[in-house]
Amino acid sequence: MALTKQERRFRIKMRIRKIVSGTAERPRLNVFRSNKQIYAQLVNDLQGTTLLAVSSLDKEIIAAAGNKTEKAALVGKALAEKAVAAGVANVVFDRNGYLYHGRVKQLADAAREGGLKF
Repeated sequence: MALTKQERRFRIKMRIRKIVSGTAERPRLNVFRSNKQIYAQLVNDLQGTTLLAVSSLDKEIIAAAGNKTEKAALVGKALAEKAVAAGVANVVFDRNGYLYHGRVKQLADAAREGGLKF
């Protein structure tokens, strides 16, 4: 029997999470993509804490006009600015089972342009 989209994404997510883990000096950049919004956070998996989070629901990003991919780029840039200000330069990227394409790729590219290394 064929897998549903959610089951397929969950399997890919678990395959990635076996390998990718965040630490205090190199946190995991986790991306969640809903139909309308995109969320990104830096996670320290050793302590189980979220260091910082940015989403397309933030006031300055909502105010910016544009489509979903443009807002994903704004989220990536805002996350990179906050991370660099907090002293984080290196991260591990966790695409969370999504294809590295479209909004996820825009967020990652904008975070790289903002100064994050992964």
